[in-house]
Amino acid sequence: MDNNSNLLKQLVMLGIGTTSLVAEKLQEVSEQWVKDGKINSDQAKTFVDDMTEHLKSEQGNWDAQLQRQLRNMLQDMGVPRQSEMDELRGRLDRLERQMRDLENRNWR
Repeated sequence: MDNNSNLLKQLVMLGIGTTSLVAEKLQEVSEQWVKDGKINSDQAKTFVDDMTEHLKSEQGNWDAQLQRQLRNMLQDMGVPRQSEMDELRGRLDRLERQMRDLENRNWR
């Protein structure tokens, strides 16, 4: 499960890195538009702020979608969820306790 967790972290970091790169390029483009006289500096700032905010909100959606797809993929591969593992551990503990109780009764 650690490998899957690392994969998810790497994918999220890739998304964050991509978002940062896009934001940097937006800044460069807006600065060039100001130099070319296509927009003024206030418009450039508004444009970059709006696009950056949009990217941040999309990043959250992307993260949620990625997690959902990863969960589905793991489920399709037959990897149990943590809650299922916890339930099985509890059942195993109860069975071991019952076995010990039966063994103790037989030796008395």
